[in-house]
Order: sequence, then structure tokens, then C-alpha cells
Amino acid sequence: MEWKNVYRGLIMGSVEVVPGISGGTIAVLLGIYEQLIASISGFFSKDWKKHLSFLVPLGIGMVTAIFLFARVIDWLFTHFPMQTQFFFLGLVIGVIPFLYQKAEGKTKFQAKHYILLVIGFVIVSGLGILNPNEGQVIEDISTSTYILLFVAGFIGSSVMIIPGISGSMIMMLLGVYPTIMGAISNFQFSIIIVAGAGIAIGFITMSKIITYFLRNYFTSTYAVIIGLVIGAITIVFPGIPTGAGNIIVSVLLFIGGLIAALALGRLEYK
Repeated sequence: MEWKNVYRGLIMGSVEVVPGISGGTIAVLLGIYEQLIASISGFFSKDWKKHLSFLVPLGIGMVTAIFLFARVIDWLFTHFPMQTQFFFLGLVIGVIPFLYQKAEGKTKFQAKHYILLVIGFVIVSGLGILNPNEGQVIEDISTSTYILLFVAGFIGSSVMIIPGISGSMIMMLLGVYPTIMGAISNFQFSIIIVAGAGIAIGFITMSKIITYFLRNYFTSTYAVIIGLVIGAITIVFPGIPTGAGNIIVSVLLFIGGLIAALALGRLEYK
């Protein structure tokens, strides 16, 4: 077992509950994105034991983080929304240099790759125009609700492993984010199991698609990914803070997020 992945899973899980931040983005920062995709895609192959040793510790870390930090992050966004967003903004921007380095952009990017980058940017920034809101917790749980939760989990996880696109934000667009987060906080296992099943199937399906593109169109795929992450900046950016105190705290947290991303990225890539 690759037990080092537990701490990586903790980071990915704690970030994934934040609308606008993608766990796939953090996987790139941690230097495990391609291995993550390959392990999920190859889980049912003859090398399943090898992939399991990678995924189990990562999964333990992610699930632990989601249960432990869901309330904490909800509290931070309730009481200090702008300041918290600025920290994550720094985190997202700090990922971009590692993506560009991974894609060998200096030597391999051509005009078509920059066009793909712009397309990726437009896709994610366009989601921000939709201005999703959390909506209300679904209290009357029926069969149709479970179907919606399963489908939302499937769609959310399908984009969750794509850097730059937040699965949490997609779930907000579908109106199930507060319901799923509330179920996690209150241990409503029927909702967790149904949504979790959709998430698991979505992970496997999308990982196979991404694996195909990484194998056959590596540079182009990373060009799109970079565009998606840059587009995420427009979603995470909370606006200009007002008041000297808020400005100072927001700037410091932004710098803190940027430093954390750069330090973590250098440690992992080293």
C-alpha cells in the first residue's frame, strides 16, 4: 500500500467539498494525476492489486477529509467567505506553473494548443456565468430524489477528476449540493450510498475517457486542462474586498495559498 497517499487524499478531499475547486487540480499539484487516472481506469484489469494499493490509501484520506472537514469548510464559508476564497484562489493559481511544466509548453505548444487552452477557459468561465446557488436541502426523499442524487453523483464525479472543473459546483447547478453535504455531516447513509454509487461509476467512466486522450493527445489534453484551470480562477475569485482589514487578510491568505501550492508542488515533483 502506498500509505503516503493518505495525506494526499486528505488534501484532495478537503478541497473537493469547496465549490469551484477541483480535486483533479490538486492531483496535478501533487504530481499524481496521471497515476490516479490510470489506477481508476485499470481497477478492473489484471493489475488490479497494484491499482488498489494506490487507490485505497488515497480513498481513505479523501473520505476522512470529507467527513472531518465538511463542517469546518462550511463554517469558514459562512463566516469568512471572501477570505477563504482568496486562499483557494492562490492555491489554484499556484497549480498553473506545474501544469505548463508538465505539458512542456515552452517547447511543444503550437497555435492549436493555445486555441484549445482558450476553449477550456471559456467552458469553465461560462459555468460561472450560470451563477449557481446552493438551493435548499431536499427533505422529502423519494425514489425520484434518489435517481437525481445518483445522476448528480455520476455527473459530478465525471468532472471532478478533470482539473479546473469542480464537481461540487456541478452538484450546486443540479441543486443537490446542500442535500449531499448535509447527508455527510449528519451521517444519512442512504443518501451517501446512492450518491456514492453514482460518484464511483462516474469516476471509472471518465477516467477511461481521459486515459485515451492522455495516451493519444497528451499535449492537446494538457492544453485544455490548463485552460480549464485558468477558467476556474474566474469562478473562485470572490471580488474586490472592502475595508483595510479585509484587504490585508485577503491578500495574506491569497499569498498563503500561492505559497502552499508552490511549496507542495515542488516537494511532490522533486
